[in-house]
Amino acid sequence: MKIPVLVLLALLVPGSIPAAEPEWVAPGVELIRGEYTPGQQPDGNSVLLQAPQGLILVDTGRHAAHTQRVLDRARALDRPIRAVVNTHWHLDHVGGNPRVRAAFPSVRVYASAAIDAALDGFLADYRRQLEAALARGADAPTTQAWRDEIALIDAGPALRPDVTITASGARRLAGRRLQLHLQAHSVTAGDVWLFDPSTRVLIAGDLVTLPVPFLDTACPTRWAAALDDLARQPFTRLVPGHGAPLDRAQFDVYRRAYGELVTCAASATAKQTCIDLWLDSAAPLLDAAARTQAPPLLDYYLDRVLRGDAGRIAALCAG
Repeated sequence: MKIPVLVLLALLVPGSIPAAEPEWVAPGVELIRGEYTPGQQPDGNSVLLQAPQGLILVDTGRHAAHTQRVLDRARALDRPIRAVVNTHWHLDHVGGNPRVRAAFPSVRVYASAAIDAALDGFLADYRRQLEAALARGADAPTTQAWRDEIALIDAGPALRPDVTITASGARRLAGRRLQLHLQAHSVTAGDVWLFDPSTRVLIAGDLVTLPVPFLDTACPTRWAAALDDLARQPFTRLVPGHGAPLDRAQFDVYRRAYGELVTCAASATAKQTCIDLWLDSAAPLLDAAARTQAPPLLDYYLDRVLRGDAGRIAALCAG
C-alpha cells in the first residue's frame, strides 16, 4: 500500500496508465507494467526472467487482473513460474502471491522478513481504517475494492516468503544466477533488489518510483543512501517499482531529484517551492499524466512524511 485508501482515491483520479502488452527489457527479461486506474489502488511492476528451469517472477501485483496478465504470459511462454521474489511487502507487490501459489503450487517465494512486522503494524492499522470506511458506507464498487483489500491482508500467511532473505549475495533461482541485495530501513524495513549480471538489468522495486517517491513507510535519508548503492552497480537498464524502465542517465536524474526533494523538505523552504523543484528536476522522467499526478502526492508527502512526525520517521530509520 502506498497511502491511506481515502487519500489515494482522491489523488489518483487525474490520468490513467492503461494495461499494456508485456515489453522486453533485455533478452529473457520481460516487464508487465503496473497501472494506475482512477479510483483504485495501484499495481506495482512485475518482471519475468526466463531461466533454465522455468520462470522467475519479481513482484506479483495487487489486483486479480494484473496477476492474471502475469499468469497468462507464463502460459503463453509455456513455462512454469518456479520462483517469486518480492522486493518488499506493500500490497501492490505481494498481493498476487496467493494466486501465483494456486497456479504453480511448487513455486518458492523469496523476500525479507519485514512483512511480519507490517502485518501486525501498518497493514493491521490499514485494515482497521478500511473497516471504519465500510461502516460509514460508500458506493458498491468502492466498498468492494475495500473488501478486496481486507481479503489481501487476511491472506497473511500466503503473502509471506518461503525463503527469507537475510543478507545480500549471489543466488541461483530456477537455474539462473542473480545477485539479490537486502536493503534495510529504506522504503520499508527490508527491501530486496536484484541485479542480473548476464543482461546488466537492475530490478529496483520501490527504491525507484514514478511519478514521485512513495514515502509512506520509508526512511528518507536511508533511501538516499540506497540510491547511492544502486548507482554503484554496473547496470544499463533499471526497472522501477512503478513507471517505465530507466537508463543510467535517467536514473541519475531521479537520484538527483530525490536528493534535492529531501534537502528542500528539511529546510524552511515553502512547500510549493519543493513541489516545483521536483517537477523541474524530474521533468525528463514525467509525462503529462505524471505531472498532473505528482503535485497532490508531493503535497501529501511533504505534510505527512517529510515534514511530519519526527518520532515516526526516527522509528522507521532505526535498526
